[in-house]
Amino acid sequence: MTGLLIAFFSSLITTLLIIRFNHLHSRFSADLDLSGPQKFHKIAVPRIGGISIAIGLLLAIVLRLINSPNASLELSLLISAIPTFAIGVTEDITKKISVRKRLFFTAMSSGLIVYLLQAQILRLDIPILDLIFTIPFFGIAFTIFAMTGLANAYNIIDGFHGLSSMVAIITLLAISYVAYLFGDSTIIYLSLIMVGTIAGFFIWNYPRGLIFLGDGGAYLIGFWIAALSVLIVFRHQEISPWFALLINGYPIAETLFTIYRRKIHQGKSPGQPDGTHFHTLLYRRILMNKHQDQNWFSANSRTAPYLWVLAGLSITPALLWWQSTPILISASLLFITLYVWLYSRIIRFKTPKWLHLERKLDSQE
Repeated sequence: MTGLLIAFFSSLITTLLIIRFNHLHSRFSADLDLSGPQKFHKIAVPRIGGISIAIGLLLAIVLRLINSPNASLELSLLISAIPTFAIGVTEDITKKISVRKRLFFTAMSSGLIVYLLQAQILRLDIPILDLIFTIPFFGIAFTIFAMTGLANAYNIIDGFHGLSSMVAIITLLAISYVAYLFGDSTIIYLSLIMVGTIAGFFIWNYPRGLIFLGDGGAYLIGFWIAALSVLIVFRHQEISPWFALLINGYPIAETLFTIYRRKIHQGKSPGQPDGTHFHTLLYRRILMNKHQDQNWFSANSRTAPYLWVLAGLSITPALLWWQSTPILISASLLFITLYVWLYSRIIRFKTPKWLHLERKLDSQE
């Protein structure tokens, strides 16, 4: 509990200081580009919220080391996160780091997890596919690929106030719950300190968007969740590997569909931004015309709760049937089907009526 509080208040105060003294660093830290396809803010906003996340984690793990000198796993995870956080913050300040370089440094962080913690994905609980994991180094390569992809996925969904940060909190709480069932205090601690540091940032990010996570924050959070997802399944073989996939169902689905849309449908590089993410369509076709972005609960801030619910639809079956691969595979297929169906309906201007619940409520007021 002390670690969680340290993480929360250090992040809260650091974020406040970044906002308060924005005039001193805005020419370096602010998001000055207001014209991109994924830009929905009206004024320049500091995008170095990842610094608050990093400071919260650092202080909480230092506290852990003071109280438990043998906390090598915690220290190794923190060290492993340095490359992906460093390249993300560098992009936030310079705006000149390519997606390829960010992915390379994130892969370095993932490789450090495999090397320092000797943890990797060893199975999928599907006999034919599990034969592939008997190939030397395949498990290592697949682990690095999966972790790098999930870290990038959190950067992809970081499009509106509170979106990726609350999805991360929900996911981390799911990990900590299953870790609690196994009495794994280390995974619980690492999950909850990240929850605390994100919560300290979230207060200033949602609903008004006074600060952004930036690439540093999004990559750090995504990497942390990816590492814990691998670790909990690696440490407890009773947990289905599909638990790790399903608790991250929404960011994974968004990433895979983004790659398909850009590479196959549009014939573009998957690294190029576009304006047709699921969250972007919700904003433009359901909320933008109904709420002004100058209000506290603007169209921007009203977008995220839709996706929080969507993420919850993926995470709930993972919590209920964490040990059952057949059920979790079925739940994964159902979630992907739901995601694609909703996306196709919205992009064709055939949005399901229940997604317009706000309109009904507003008309009754």
